Amino acid sequence: MNTSKNAIIALACAPLLALAAVPAHAGSELQPGTTTGLALGAPLPEGVYDLTLPNWGARSTNPATDLGVLTPAWIIWSTPWTIAGGRLGFDVATPVAQVSIDNPVGLNKAGWANPLVEVSLKWDLGNHFNFGVHEGVHLPVSGPLEQIGVAYNFASFMQAAALTYLNDGWNLTATVIYGTGRNGTTPGSFAPSWFNYDLTATKTIGKWEAGVVGFGSTDLSSPYAGYARQSQFALGGLVGYNFGPVNLQLKLTTDVTERNYNGRDTRFWANVIIPIWIAPTHNQQVAAKY
Repeated sequence: MNTSKNAIIALACAPLLALAAVPAHAGSELQPGTTTGLALGAPLPEGVYDLTLPNWGARSTNPATDLGVLTPAWIIWSTPWTIAGGRLGFDVATPVAQVSIDNPVGLNKAGWANPLVEVSLKWDLGNHFNFGVHEGVHLPVSGPLEQIGVAYNFASFMQAAALTYLNDGWNLTATVIYGTGRNGTTPGSFAPSWFNYDLTATKTIGKWEAGVVGFGSTDLSSPYAGYARQSQFALGGLVGYNFGPVNLQLKLTTDVTERNYNGRDTRFWANVIIPIWIAPTHNQQVAAKY
């Protein structure tokens, strides 16, 4: 794999907002599993990148719940500047989503989810190890998703840390993410504090990439008395292909365990990674390489 592609796969983004699969619950504001497949700890070369993240899945609730999420343009700027040796980056994303519940509920709502604005620092630690941190804020939003409690009319904060090993075609990445919540009782006014972890182990041979991904999430607080805290863990596979300027990763995951989601989720994901502009390589040091 060439240096540009390796760095692009490292996309230092904090992902899109998560939507709870059942509107009666809140859950993680960052969709669990979003960073799987990405070498999130590794620094990007100086440049501007776009990441498109669609996913769709169904949870085996009764009645069944479907959830589709799309971040059409997640823009990442990897700057020419460093702080304490770490590459400084900024990114912004505004996802949209659709939630539907089969009859007899018959709910079908779509709209904007909470925009995300983020700053990151990424370090090349040597010996093929990389480490990155993110600090982000989810901005308030109103509309159909806020009305059913899967988007929020308040700001919240998120911190992420990722450790990535890149060598001989391997991408081994573990990402942990924490988000703040808020107490309340009406839809859109509350969310628990939460913790996610995303895991990636893939191997690239030529233009092809394959491997396994896993993710888990758990609520850390109860925003109101009697709130049923949620948790889950899912496993799946990843297949990717590098088309040149565009890198495509496809993932299929399913819940192994869940608590208080009232059903297990099976989900199809895609990561579409496009470099918009990359600075000449003689002006930068690239950490993410095989």
